[in-house]
Amino acid sequence: MADPPGCCSTCATCLLCPYSCQWITAKKEKRKGLRTTKYDCSWFLFLFCVFLFTLVWLYFAIIILNDFHNFSEFIFRQTKLWLDWSLVLLIATAVLISYSSVLLVLALCLQLCGQPLKLHWVHKILLILTALVVAAAFTGLGIKWAEEWKSARISLQATGPFLHIGAVGGMTLLAWPLASFIYRTRNTGLRVFVLLVYCAAMIALYLAPLGITSPCIMEENQLPPKPALVGHRGAPMLAPENTLMSLHKAVDCDVQVFETDVMVSADGVPFLMHDEELTRTTNVQAVFSERAALNSTAFNWTDLQQLDAGSWFLERRPFPTVQSLSPGDRKEAAEQRIPSLEQALEAAKQSNISIMFDLRPENHSDYQNFVNVTLGVILQSGIPLQQVLWLPDGFREDVKQQAPGVQHVYGRKIFENEKEPVLHVNLPYQDMSSEEIRQYRQDNISVNLYVVNQPWLFSVLWCSGVSSVTTNACQVLKEMKHPIWLLPSSTYFMIWIVVDCVSFLVLIWAFILMKKCSHRRRPAESETDVLLTKINSLLQE
Repeated sequence: MADPPGCCSTCATCLLCPYSCQWITAKKEKRKGLRTTKYDCSWFLFLFCVFLFTLVWLYFAIIILNDFHNFSEFIFRQTKLWLDWSLVLLIATAVLISYSSVLLVLALCLQLCGQPLKLHWVHKILLILTALVVAAAFTGLGIKWAEEWKSARISLQATGPFLHIGAVGGMTLLAWPLASFIYRTRNTGLRVFVLLVYCAAMIALYLAPLGITSPCIMEENQLPPKPALVGHRGAPMLAPENTLMSLHKAVDCDVQVFETDVMVSADGVPFLMHDEELTRTTNVQAVFSERAALNSTAFNWTDLQQLDAGSWFLERRPFPTVQSLSPGDRKEAAEQRIPSLEQALEAAKQSNISIMFDLRPENHSDYQNFVNVTLGVILQSGIPLQQVLWLPDGFREDVKQQAPGVQHVYGRKIFENEKEPVLHVNLPYQDMSSEEIRQYRQDNISVNLYVVNQPWLFSVLWCSGVSSVTTNACQVLKEMKHPIWLLPSSTYFMIWIVVDCVSFLVLIWAFILMKKCSHRRRPAESETDVLLTKINSLLQE
C-alpha cells in the first residue's frame, strides 16, 4: 500500500487528530509502522459509500418537502401531537450529511498529504449507525409513502441537467487524491482496478445527458400558458384551512378555484371540514371533551357553530408563514368559525371564483342523503352552476340529472371507451407523466394535479402543459412569471459539451501534475532510505 512521505507537523496533527483521534507529530520515529492497509482502504470505501448514501437521502428529503405537511397531519391523527416534522427531517439530514462529508474531506486531504488513513473506532461505529439510520428512512419511505418514489422520478426532470454538472465536477475534483493514491500504491492490480472503475464512472457521467429528459428543455415560444391555481382548502399557509378567511386569502392570490371538503351535520347542514374528527382544526376537546373523538357528522350545526376553527392555526403554526402574519390577520384568524357550504358558495359567487369539493365520508350509510342535501344547497344558493366543480363519484348520475349545469371532475384517468365525454380530471401529480399531460391537452381535457407547493415542481408541470394545480402555497406560485429554468436544446447541448471538455482537461492535468510530484518525491525518499541504512549499519558495528 501507500507509504507515507514526510509531512509538516502542523498538517499531520490537524488532519490525523480528527480522523484517527490520535495526537501524532511529524517525527518519523513516532509514525513508524503507520501505513494504510487494505483494512483501512476498506473503511475508506465504506465511508465514501455512506457519504453517497446520505447525499441521496438529502436529495430525497428536499424532494419530499413538497408533501411533508401530509406526513405531519398523519402523525397528528395517530398521536394527537402536532409538530413541524419537516424541520426535524432537515436537521437530522443536515447532521448526517455534514458528519460524513467532513470525514470524507479529511480522508482525501490525508491521502493527498500521504498520511495513513487510520479511521478511529468511534467513527466506524458512527458511520455504521449513519448507514442504518438512512437505510431505515428509505425503508419507511418505501413502506408508508411509496408514491414519493414517483416524486423523485419527476424531480429528476427538474434537476437532471444540474445534477449532471455537479456530479461531473465532484468526480473531477476526486481525480487529485485518486491520482495521488495510484502513483503511491505499489500494488499494480489494485492500481489498475481503481483506475478502470474511475474511468468507467467518468465515461458514464460524460454520456449521461443522452438519457436526461426534461419538459423544460424547449424553445421559449413553445412554453405553454401558466397553469391556473386552485387553492387547497383555500390559502392554508395564510389562514386557517377551510374557513372564509382562507377563501378570501386565496382570492387575493388570484386562484381561480377554491378547493374544499364538505361534510353534513347530524341535522342536515353541509359544512366545510376535511378530517373526519374535529380535533386537529377546532377546539372540540375543550368544548365537547366527551364527544371529541366522534365523527364530524355526529355533531349538529348548533354545536359546530360553538367551535373555534382559527386559534389552532396560531398555536400550532402548521406552516412557517404563520409567524409573518400581521396583527390584523392574527386577530381575524382567531375569530374564524366553521363555515357552512351555503356561506362558502355565497363568498365564491361574490368573488367570482369556482368551488370544487369532495363530499365526505364516502362510506357513510346515509351518503345518498348527503348528496341530495348538498345539491339542494347548491341549487338554492344562486351560484352559476358552471362555477361548481363536482368531485364525488358516488351517485354522480343523480347529480347530472338534478343539476345538469354542474361541471364534473373525475379522479381517474380517461378510459379508452368512455360512454360520455370527460372534460376535467383531478389527480395526484405523481400519477401523470409529461407525455400524458401533453396528450390530454391535445384532446382538450383539463388536467388538475395536486398538491403542488414547490416552485421546482410547478415549473416542471408548467413546461409539461398542465391546465391547473392545487396548491397550499398560492402566494408563492402567484409570483412566478416564468419557470425556474428553461433551456433550448441547442443551449443545453453546448453546456453539456463544454462541461465534459473542461472536466476532461482538468482530469488529465491532475494526473500529470501528481505524476510529476511523485517523481520528485521518489529520489528524496531513496536518498533518505540509503542514509538510514548506513546509519543503522554503523550502529550495529
